[in-house]
Amino acid sequence: MIRLPPLPALVAFEAAARSGSFLAAAEELHLTPSAISHRIHALEDWLGLPLFERHNRLVTLTAAGQDYLVEVRAALRRLETASTRLRRLEARPLRLSVAPAIGAKWLVGQLADYPQEDPRIDFVLSTSTSLAPLTAGEADVGLRYGDPPWPGLEAYELRRETVFPVCSPALADRLARPADLDGQRLLRHPLLAWSPWFAAADLARGEPAEGPLFEDSMMMLEAAAAGAGIALTVSLLAKPYLAAGTLVKPFDIEVADKGFYAVVSPAAQTLPWVRHFVRWLQARARATTSD
Repeated sequence: MIRLPPLPALVAFEAAARSGSFLAAAEELHLTPSAISHRIHALEDWLGLPLFERHNRLVTLTAAGQDYLVEVRAALRRLETASTRLRRLEARPLRLSVAPAIGAKWLVGQLADYPQEDPRIDFVLSTSTSLAPLTAGEADVGLRYGDPPWPGLEAYELRRETVFPVCSPALADRLARPADLDGQRLLRHPLLAWSPWFAAADLARGEPAEGPLFEDSMMMLEAAAAGAGIALTVSLLAKPYLAAGTLVKPFDIEVADKGFYAVVSPAAQTLPWVRHFVRWLQARARATTSD
């Protein structure tokens, strides 16, 4: 029988040796410093000799520790390489159908981190503003803005949204109060109604019947940033524009609206890796909401 020390102790040893600090190793491994210390003490007891010299908050390797680190690091890397290779043998495509705006302004930035969650997933991305790719079986998961239910599809809420107007800084200088919207060009989107915002702003106006109508929210926001008019938008999509200063909120009034959803096709609803991805998306959206 092969006699090995506990793997968590070896991982703690390698992290502490690399950083020269039990505290830094604890932060890296999401443990407490006392847990790191306990694991290394257990490893030293198992080996029967000290691996570190303790100097208050810093530690240095003993001669035996230095020799041991070379072997442990090489062994851990071989384990990592072999495990990753086996996991990738089961690579699974996950087809995403995403509205262009949420895809470009939010999703692609999130997906960059997903290989750490599950390296077996290979994403196949396409853009669409309709649910047709999901109902036709051409996509597994879609990201859409709206109000479920959508017949035959499972919808999982990512985040509820508020809507508010945005415009270029130059145009905002001419808008001291909501009534100043009279005579201004309002940009329109099929899923974003102006009339509830008008009511919240005490403006006796109905839904605008004129003004450019955009199917793509990102194109509408780009037009607003270029000074083409005032757009009604949601927080998730406006955030990068507001941070960059290319769009501003001329008023503080916001109105509760619909939400973003992960919508899953019938064929994908039973697949565990799809359900795991949707739960991960929900967690990332909640983190975005709390930013």
